Amino acid sequence: MASSDAPIDIGHVALVVRDLDKVATYYRDVIGLEPLSADGEVRRLGVGSQTVLELRQDKAARLRDPRAAGLFHTAFLLPSRQALADWLGHIARIRAPIQGASDHLVSEAIYLADPEGNGIEVYFDRPRKAWQHSAEGMVMSTERLDLNTLLEEAKADWRGVPADSVVGHVHLQVGNIAEAEAFYTGVLGMKRTSHYPGGSFYASGDYHHHLATNVWNSRGAKPLAGGETGLAEVVLRATRSERDAIASRAGNGGATLTLADPWNIPLTITTKDEDHAG
Repeated sequence: MASSDAPIDIGHVALVVRDLDKVATYYRDVIGLEPLSADGEVRRLGVGSQTVLELRQDKAARLRDPRAAGLFHTAFLLPSRQALADWLGHIARIRAPIQGASDHLVSEAIYLADPEGNGIEVYFDRPRKAWQHSAEGMVMSTERLDLNTLLEEAKADWRGVPADSVVGHVHLQVGNIAEAEAFYTGVLGMKRTSHYPGGSFYASGDYHHHLATNVWNSRGAKPLAGGETGLAEVVLRATRSERDAIASRAGNGGATLTLADPWNIPLTITTKDEDHAG
């Protein structure tokens, strides 16, 4: 099962930005997403015809406090280690700065940030048979990733993210882990798959995680008031039965199912057979 084959997966992420041109150019030229459409002060970028990122310009937005609730990173999942190596070769050639690189046992990941400070992870998953489990759940760690070895495998013909790339997961900053777990496992119905000090990971199906929450920079953060840059919403895709179950637990019978977690982070749930983003 790929991350996108789970009963609930990530459709796309929407961000509020001040400089639409600059941020859109970054996701095109550095990350490798394809510009798909523009509508006034909104631009959509994606893979093939599928939107994975929506940018909404608000020049008057307050710059988000990095200690506030909101986005920790959007994680773009590439289909193979070769694709990750090729992308690493691409960003090395254009001298795009990175913030870190980690071996998480289930995956290998490289971290960076867009021009307005929105966190990004680009990663690939190790084969499912290599994932390990314990009584506490999925075994994940944060080990050093040897970038030089990975770079040696890079080919020079990078032409953007491959067709099978998706948003594999979204990692959020919250104010309290217990409250986050109650919402994401209770209302949203996901399974807690792993837990670090100060961070929990949640999945649908048997994936390692589609969503994560941490308090590493944001312990005690208050609910978002609106009007700031950063995360505007996470759009999830669910099977019809999963969407109906979430709506029932949330007490929301409307045609549009948009929830807010305890920090006012918006989550919109679409049905997989009705999602035609892009």
